[in-house]
Amino acid sequence: MMTDEHAERFTVLRPLLFTIVYEILGSATESDDVLQDSYLRWAEVNLATVRDTKSYLARLVTRQALNAVRAGARRREDYIGPWLPEPLLLDEHDASADVVLAESVSMAMLVLLETLTPDERAVFVLREVFGFDYDDIAAAVGKSVMTVRQVAHRARSHVQARRKRFEPVDAAKIAQITQQFMTAAATGDTQALLSLLAPDATWTADSGGKAIAARRPVVGAEKVAARLMDLFHRARKTPNLRIEMVNCNNAPAMAVHSDDRLEGVFLMEIIDGKITNFYAIRNPDKLATVVPRQISR
Repeated sequence: MMTDEHAERFTVLRPLLFTIVYEILGSATESDDVLQDSYLRWAEVNLATVRDTKSYLARLVTRQALNAVRAGARRREDYIGPWLPEPLLLDEHDASADVVLAESVSMAMLVLLETLTPDERAVFVLREVFGFDYDDIAAAVGKSVMTVRQVAHRARSHVQARRKRFEPVDAAKIAQITQQFMTAAATGDTQALLSLLAPDATWTADSGGKAIAARRPVVGAEKVAARLMDLFHRARKTPNLRIEMVNCNNAPAMAVHSDDRLEGVFLMEIIDGKITNFYAIRNPDKLATVVPRQISR
């Protein structure tokens, strides 16, 4: 039976548990469902048998997250166009002070983690981001400690081979580039915009076939600039359309609203002083629950 102590222990750890599940699933909505189911299971646990609440709950939510991955595999296979994680709306300074946490929820890292198997992803997240020991991870994924060590090594090598070197974010520089970007885009200054984009800047859009968006990534500064100019041109010509800057996945992002409805979230990735990627989430299913979240490590 659920007690006040059950609720208190779960509530204190909820930001961490949410972060674990989100990094495994890439979906805030599904993460909420997993936590709800895990909470009900937690309610039946005899607390006298729990030696370490954090490890116990991490194992519980990881198992439920892996079940959710397997249950949703077919939906992912049938998805129309590129699939991107759901945007994670954060408090302005939520993750920035923790470099490991900031990188782990970045859109680039989450997209990279999608190339791992579910078990590899869970092991990598629990070990590399949250620092759980191999015994706990083995219990969470239902494998031997020896197997988990091998999986961890394989996942780590895969990620290191494919990710760009991540340096601590210079918040002031990011803010400066973001302001220059907004000024150039809002005023239609194409040359100023092009000066902020990397030559191979990429625009990747996720619509799930439910909104107008490119079905394949668009590559090249001029092509990306054209899409941005079109977006801001429509905003200038449409009185009920507004664009505001927010922090999603610890990166600057444009939230586009039509009246009170969120039409899209466009995250910017900035590397070495240039905007290298735009991640455009247009699928209305992924925008329905974009609300401020707390994350933790």
